[in-house]
Amino acid sequence: MEALLPVLKSHPGPSVLVCSLLFRVAHRLLQRLPVPKVVRQDDLHSWKWRNLSVSLVHSLLTGTWALTCVVVWPETLSNIHSHHTPLSYLLVCVSTGYFVQDAGDIILTRHARGSWEFLLHHALVIWCFLYALYTQLYVAGAVIALFVEVNSVTLHLRLMLKLAGAQSSSMYHVNKVANLFTYIMFRLSTQFYLTWYIMHNYSWLDHGGYFLGTMIMMNVMILIYFYRLLRADFFPRSKSYVGQNGTHNNNKKFLSD
Repeated sequence: MEALLPVLKSHPGPSVLVCSLLFRVAHRLLQRLPVPKVVRQDDLHSWKWRNLSVSLVHSLLTGTWALTCVVVWPETLSNIHSHHTPLSYLLVCVSTGYFVQDAGDIILTRHARGSWEFLLHHALVIWCFLYALYTQLYVAGAVIALFVEVNSVTLHLRLMLKLAGAQSSSMYHVNKVANLFTYIMFRLSTQFYLTWYIMHNYSWLDHGGYFLGTMIMMNVMILIYFYRLLRADFFPRSKSYVGQNGTHNNNKKFLSD
């Protein structure tokens, strides 16, 4: 790992592209796995399933990886500005590659209009992560930001279960409770901690204004999604409304139910 770090630091852009290519290979391999019949019958749902499968792999990998970095190196939490290790730098590089691959998949498959929230989210993340990779600053902040991927595991499972028409299954009900818990613990808490850190240390942080603005935009997005998540899973409206905003929605939106 120590020998790999100088290569990554001297060529962060190509390193990200290599990681992006690896996720594209994973995308191809995951297509060989069985898909529910109800999903195969709809082209849009088939694409969503493939896309979410890769996203689930990324979340499982990077969420666990980010937590491991903080457990092994607790300084990650307190020195967001300048602390990093070879493993944490590689994590940010790998995750950036995923977001580049996912953005490319959305654009090249012509789903950009229905997925603009995802593209906005990815653009903000890619820019922040590339800044960290090129300047070697805020790498720890990027690692902490990847705590949200723990919640993304349950979010992706939720959407995949809805695509499979399994909203009435016990697995869906267990997952929606786990999703609520991880949303609060790993998404809301993480975002608000990073926002507090930037505001508390704003006077001396490099490009603090940009990162604070980015965090505020992300916070607005996750709060809107949290409201919609609660409304859809715990305070559902009439069946006709759910039909318009649930599994029959033809757009893969970040802020969809």
